[in-house]
Amino acid sequence: MVALMSKGVILLVPLLASAAAAFAGASNFTLVNGTGAGLANLTIRRAGTQDWKPLGTAPAAGARGAINFTDKDCAFDIRAEVNGKGPVTWTDVNLCDVKSVKLNHDGSAGAWVDYDH
Repeated sequence: MVALMSKGVILLVPLLASAAAAFAGASNFTLVNGTGAGLANLTIRRAGTQDWKPLGTAPAAGARGAINFTDKDCAFDIRAEVNGKGPVTWTDVNLCDVKSVKLNHDGSAGAWVDYDH
């Protein structure tokens, strides 16, 4: 019986891994504006494509906002107009398994993202 049970567990593990992979992808998250300025025209595209789509209302400087978004992929580029700085693109943003994404930008370091998983 133990031998059968251990074989069952061994067979079950790949099944669970396959099920998890089938549900992987980007889903709703909180967007935090860490740029120190207002944002406008918030858009998103799958990394490596040219198809920009509206992402929702951009939070004010220092604020956070809920983003309702789902997609089968994980890697995206996010673009916004940053007040006083023009358009900024955050590239290769991983939106899988994140609770919040903080968009940061400054003149010397450029654009970067912090995550809360």
